[in-house]
Amino acid sequence: MTPCVASLLPPKGTTPSPRGGTRLASLTPAASRAQRSPQHGAALLAAMLTVVLVATLASAALWQQWRDVEIETAERNRVQANWLLLGAQDWSRVVLQEDSRANRSNPIDHLGEPWAVPLQEARLSTFLAAKNNISQVDDGMADVQDAFLSGEIIDLQSRLNLLNLLSGQDKKISEEDLLPFMRLFERLGLPGSTVMQIATALQQASLNKSQSAPLMPRTVGQLGWLGIDARTIARIEPYVTLLPQRTSVNINTASAEVIWASVTDLDWARANQLVQLRNTSPLKSLNAAGTAIGMAGAFNSSSHSVITEYFEARGRLRLGENILSQRSLIERKSMNVNTLWQERADWGMPTVPRP
Repeated sequence: MTPCVASLLPPKGTTPSPRGGTRLASLTPAASRAQRSPQHGAALLAAMLTVVLVATLASAALWQQWRDVEIETAERNRVQANWLLLGAQDWSRVVLQEDSRANRSNPIDHLGEPWAVPLQEARLSTFLAAKNNISQVDDGMADVQDAFLSGEIIDLQSRLNLLNLLSGQDKKISEEDLLPFMRLFERLGLPGSTVMQIATALQQASLNKSQSAPLMPRTVGQLGWLGIDARTIARIEPYVTLLPQRTSVNINTASAEVIWASVTDLDWARANQLVQLRNTSPLKSLNAAGTAIGMAGAFNSSSHSVITEYFEARGRLRLGENILSQRSLIERKSMNVNTLWQERADWGMPTVPRP
């Protein structure tokens, strides 16, 4: 080919244009892929964001559903536990009423009676099965399979009543009223000055003549309102109580410490002797109690008795991982049994064994 003809041919990599001149040849496959790669990356990122968003929404919806189920379950358990404890409280009232009916001819309360036997923790389904006289619990009662009930009735007149520190409408504090508590605190190794501190604070709370007067406590555990330290409260709680009115000590149910503290001339040996005698055979009268220990007339009707009007009913329900406790102050006068107040917390069972 001559140089003149070669100069007229289009250069390599170009094609003739219909309109004359030349144009560049098409891009190679590698160059085309390089041009499309940013678009593919954006599409992949959008897809990943969509998946993450859907997964987040799905997990949030699942968590919300789980939370609603847990709240509903907890509320259902709370309502069920509430009704079960109310039923247990009614049961304790019936027991006390039946005890009063059985002892109508010879009123006497002692630790050998049915009300004084604590109910150890037992599966609730066993009570239902026993009531229906069946050996197994069906599926309809599956909700109570993990429910355990325990409780007891405590004679509050087996303790010294802190309200006995005050007498009359003007809530006077007398040496005679202070003496039993001074003896008790001495026996427990506590300072006697604490007795006067409690008496003065109770007097101020009862009269309530100033805005600075403390609130009147309803239970021994609330003596902290009067400035009594927690260690002292824990020490005296098994031996004292706080009732709506002055009460006597039931010598059939009181501990040796309380009996010893309530009688000025009683020595510790005779107090323990009386407890052993009454555990063998309940004391039927105050005269019989004094004669039994060789101290006729030691017990007087203003400070001592063999019957009780005030009780505390405690119930404790364990439903799965939840524990609910309730205690009630019960007043029994003849056949009339009334609940004065009730409160809930986890007190468990008394730590001090009964005499």
